[in-house]
Amino acid sequence: MLISMYEFNEKLKTGNAIIDKEHQELIQAVNKLLEACNERKGRSSMDETIKFLNNYVQQHFSHEELLQEQSGYPGIAAHKLFHENYKKTLEEITSRIADSGSTITELVNLNKHIRVLISHITTEDKKLGAFLNQQ
Repeated sequence: MLISMYEFNEKLKTGNAIIDKEHQELIQAVNKLLEACNERKGRSSMDETIKFLNNYVQQHFSHEELLQEQSGYPGIAAHKLFHENYKKTLEEITSRIADSGSTITELVNLNKHIRVLISHITTEDKKLGAFLNQQ
């Protein structure tokens, strides 16, 4: 196995049940893609996994943004900007994986991008969770 899997743990919990459940599902989707890449699964399997991951990220970010809008979250502009940039880069990386296969370079890029998301969850999403819990 080239890249280890991610685990949803206490460090990633925001305290908001909806966000935490979606983050857990997002980690599962990421792991499924990493597993498919590591096992060099066929293009049809990869395409399905890539499509699911990109759609799930889109759906989750939309849910988070809706919660922010409804609650009047003060950090919404920066959070939305992060989401837009993250989705764009994820689509670029997964598109290259779909086109070229899971090369070492693309696996490294994907893993770095996932770590960016993990960092975002442990900082910005925790702030959002704390804000939502005060509402």
